[in-house]
Amino acid sequence: MLRTGILNPHVLHLLARIRHTNTLVIADRGFPFWPQIETVDLSLVDDVPTVQQVLAAIKANFVIGPVWAAEEFKAANSPDKLAALQALAGSQLRFEPHVEFKKRVPRAIGLIRTGDTTQYANLIIESA
Repeated sequence: MLRTGILNPHVLHLLARIRHTNTLVIADRGFPFWPQIETVDLSLVDDVPTVQQVLAAIKANFVIGPVWAAEEFKAANSPDKLAALQALAGSQLRFEPHVEFKKRVPRAIGLIRTGDTTQYANLIIESA
């Protein structure tokens, strides 16, 4: 039995299949359903869990390369939320228009849906 780290077997199974340069989407509660992408739904209630909480949880055992976020995140959220995201994602964080962000989604290996209510909270993480 696992005692620490990620305990959800579906998340573990998804993460185990992501290889070098593959991507993973961590999405908020309102992110559209993509039938062609395996989705692990962790949403419970509003803001449980958040996108940033999921990123923090997988970060310990996932070699993170570039992390993409929507440029609109900066204008739609407080400076504190932006600073928290930048601290978590580090120098790998890249912003692009939401329209361009969505074009990356179909190439992802999987998607983890959260209960996050933060506007434009979605991230695409590339495995290094």
